[in-house]
Amino acid sequence: MQNDDQADEICVPEVEKVRRPRLHDTLVEELRRLIVEGVLGIGAKLNERELCEMLGISRTPLREALKALEVDGLIETIPNRGAFVKTMSDQELRENFELMSGLEALSGELACARITEHEIAEIRALHLSMVACRARHDLAGYYARNQAIHDRINEAARNQVLRGVYMAVNRRLQAARFRSNFRSAKWDHAINDHEEMLEALDSRDGIRLATILRQHLLDKRDTVLLETRADFTLNA
Repeated sequence: MQNDDQADEICVPEVEKVRRPRLHDTLVEELRRLIVEGVLGIGAKLNERELCEMLGISRTPLREALKALEVDGLIETIPNRGAFVKTMSDQELRENFELMSGLEALSGELACARITEHEIAEIRALHLSMVACRARHDLAGYYARNQAIHDRINEAARNQVLRGVYMAVNRRLQAARFRSNFRSAKWDHAINDHEEMLEALDSRDGIRLATILRQHLLDKRDTVLLETRADFTLNA
């Protein structure tokens, strides 16, 4: 029985078969999506035969894609046991979110000095689309637009070194960030944060945007750690 704090009913995404040969990057992105959205759950063993049937591909491109995801820190290979979706410890989650909060804050500060009106308009359009997804209880769509907003702010910082580090850390945290929105109240809180982000961008207030982004990520850290402990308690 759900309480008031439980998430609204969410739309479960369908798994798309890869019907024809695709570029390596496309397959990597599809597998990443399946991990982020929980189709391939945290700690799940990755069965190559089942994945090949699910995606309609052969083992060679699958293995190449899995190697790329292992480099990204999304999966891990255990000798004599196989490949698994990586489980991050509390310490790993805490440290990665703390690092990400700093990267997001720096992105916001630099973006306020360098962003164009056209880029702000694009971010505002993404925000409105995100709010529409919230109204439909479309978690996958909501998350995709949420992440696109953060990504556009990072791009607007115009710093390629920052961009590279940001993308590497974000890949490790995407599944955790997705799970942080399972409770509907968190969706609404995030939307309020994003509205404040837009206000800071409009006024080119880098210090304010940096502060909002840093706290936004630390709030996600706290939510993810609480959910992780709750899951452990239920499964103990």
